[in-house]
Amino acid sequence: MAGSGVLWAVLRRPRLWGEAARALVALAPRAWWAHKPRLPVPEPGYLHWRQATAYGSPDAPVIPADVIAYLEWRRRFRQATGRSGVASG
Repeated sequence: MAGSGVLWAVLRRPRLWGEAARALVALAPRAWWAHKPRLPVPEPGYLHWRQATAYGSPDAPVIPADVIAYLEWRRRFRQATGRSGVASG
């Protein structure tokens, strides 16, 4: 699960704050505001699946540099195409 290392890596890069917020909302479940904790946080099952596919284990630590690379990619993609980089559906 993402921890304080990821948070600090993002906080040190103000140019990515907006992208991090967009990514968080884009990955949040629908109607996230209707359920506690009323935060746009991805579901735990999704996060475990992403960790398993990225690192080989749902319990593997998230590497902050990977999150930064993802946010930078999203930012470049959005700027180049005007799209969010997340499929809608």
